[in-house]
Amino acid sequence: MPVTTTGTCSTWTAALIIAGSVLVTGCRPVSGPSSPGRPVTVKADAELASVLPAHLKKSGTLTIATDASYAPMEYKEPDGSIVGVDVDLGKAIAGKLGLRARFQDAKFDGIIGGIQAGKYDMSMSSFTATKEREKSVDMVTYFSAGLAVAVNKGNPKGIDPDRLCGVKVAVQTGSVSADDIKDRRNPECAAHHRPAIPGDGHRFELQTDVTTALVAGRDDAMISDSSVVAYAVKQSRGRIEQLGTAYAVDPSGIVVPKGDGRLTEAVQRAVQSLIDDGTYTRILTRWGVRSGAVAHADVNAAAH
Repeated sequence: MPVTTTGTCSTWTAALIIAGSVLVTGCRPVSGPSSPGRPVTVKADAELASVLPAHLKKSGTLTIATDASYAPMEYKEPDGSIVGVDVDLGKAIAGKLGLRARFQDAKFDGIIGGIQAGKYDMSMSSFTATKEREKSVDMVTYFSAGLAVAVNKGNPKGIDPDRLCGVKVAVQTGSVSADDIKDRRNPECAAHHRPAIPGDGHRFELQTDVTTALVAGRDDAMISDSSVVAYAVKQSRGRIEQLGTAYAVDPSGIVVPKGDGRLTEAVQRAVQSLIDDGTYTRILTRWGVRSGAVAHADVNAAAH
């Protein structure tokens, strides 16, 4: 998603900005991702489709909410189309169920509320499965990712990824990365009488704006999903780098309305079928995220 700016192009000539998924210097694109070919097609499974709730059988459309600022999992191409790992997987899930997937871009911290209100049928948006989230929605695990810290190339501030006290850190609002600062890192800083990470993290609605803040020097580090950090590093052509290894590795979950047993069962069985027939692995391999593959799709299996 593009970064909103004011003034002329020259305002940004000293900054490196990642707008949407396109890396630019000043206002000229340097590089940007492209989806790796057409999505894998799947055949509908009549047995799985029979499990669906009546309203989805009637509509034929599965409305999936996503925050399209999280490359390579979900992001917008220059023409506005939403692509990514979750998009290809979502289309494959819908295909298994004899449905058409319709992705809707949404603010990350408003998606679960939208699911509860019936605005969306489900969400695929890199949600870490947590017991707190499972109190209000059901989650079908389908991927595994940790958190990672990134800084500008060469780590000019000499930041230790395990000791971010006092460091300006950018994170996405409503994310597990933001919770990591509020619930773990800053309490540890206080316990050791060190300055806190300001504001429990510099929070942005879009992950693209998080990365922009780091690259432009407004923040000194960022925390995000390890797959997102790895992709941002690649797209930056070495202008940012990951510090240390991924930590707090947890499953990601597809968000489904709480108590909608038929849809939850249908989604879980569809994901497991894609895993078993190899479609799942092919999709992850094409996007370069096979390291996050899981062997089983489970319902409400958060570890904490």
